[in-house]
Order: sequence, then structure tokens, then C-alpha cells
Amino acid sequence: MLDNSIIDAETAIVTLTHDPKIDDKALEIALNSKAFYIASLGSKHTHESRCARFMNKGFDQATLNRIHGPAGFDIGAITPAEIAASILVEMISKRRKVVKNVA
Repeated sequence: MLDNSIIDAETAIVTLTHDPKIDDKALEIALNSKAFYIASLGSKHTHESRCARFMNKGFDQATLNRIHGPAGFDIGAITPAEIAASILVEMISKRRKVVKNVA
């Protein structure tokens, strides 16, 4: 299992499985790290459920706000390549601290 001591402020973490048994473990490590970007695929409803699970584990709202969910800018992405591109745009924006301004 990944150890959060090797995750630094230059690290981006994105979970992709849609399976809480896998994603939640990785997200918990990420939330306890210095990763600059944390995101997870899934619908808005899935993200709300994810946040509720983490609140029950004792994480506060400020910490949960670090998870970008659904991952990526809303650019109307449909294909895997478009979804990947939207995640990369959001990741770069966060890394460069650019204000979100997508039409």
C-alpha cells in the first residue's frame, strides 16, 4: 500500500476505479498527505456519498474540499481521452493556481 510519507507537494493523485473499497483507501492516504491535487472520478451523487463516508471517518469539510469530484473541468467530456484531458486541465490549473474560468 502507498505510504503518504513519499507524497509531497509536487504529487497529484486521481482515483479512477469508481469502487469505494479501492478509491477510499487511496483518498484517505492522499488527504493525509501534502499532495497538491486530489481527485476522483464519479458522478456528483457519488462524490456526495464519498464525502459523507469521509465525514463519518472524522474528516472535516475543509479537508474534503481538497477532493476534486467529479474529477476534471466540466468541458462536456464524453470519451476517455476527453475525460483525461479535462482532468489534466484541472490538475495544471491547480498546480499553477489559475482561477477556474471555463466557459
